[in-house]
Amino acid sequence: MQFLDELKTRRSIYSLGNDISLSEEELITLIKDVVKESPTSFNSQTSRAVILLNDEHKKLWSITEELLKPLTPEEAFPNTQAKLQGFAQAKGTVLFFEDQDVVKNLQEQFALYAENFPIWSDQASGIAQVNVWTALAQLNIGANLQHYNPVIDERVAQEWGTPENWKLRAQLVFGSPEAPAGDKEYMNDEDRFKVFGN
Repeated sequence: MQFLDELKTRRSIYSLGNDISLSEEELITLIKDVVKESPTSFNSQTSRAVILLNDEHKKLWSITEELLKPLTPEEAFPNTQAKLQGFAQAKGTVLFFEDQDVVKNLQEQFALYAENFPIWSDQASGIAQVNVWTALAQLNIGANLQHYNPVIDERVAQEWGTPENWKLRAQLVFGSPEAPAGDKEYMNDEDRFKVFGN
């Protein structure tokens, strides 16, 4: 099944370069279209994205390194630094946000489900993230998903002018795969699934 093959192609690739086959315009259009076609509860369209390429992408990981240094034990920082500098070698990063004003408006309109809207918003973000990741993988663009929020939230907002109501949820680093993904292990189906009625 083609869809299942596409899901299997989407893996965490950590060794990334910046030599991808798509033009930047094609890449931007693809990411926008995939986010737009990703489902959200009540068609709320809460997902927002900032696409950072080239020097702007490198700036993100330099900022992240700067902010993490005082928070990381000195003996552990070289590993963290090497990881972040590896991300900087990629082509770009998609910053995924969720618009909290939309979430709050839905909570007010549909009080019965108010406590669920933040959960559904996070689910929508996850769907958009994995859809973009999978779409990139089909074009032989590797990626890995990072979560340096909330450490970087304030600086990101300052640097790229994101509205206060946009909540940062994840960072998808992407580029040309320079080494394959590692082997993936799966837990036993018996521990993960229950089926009734067949």
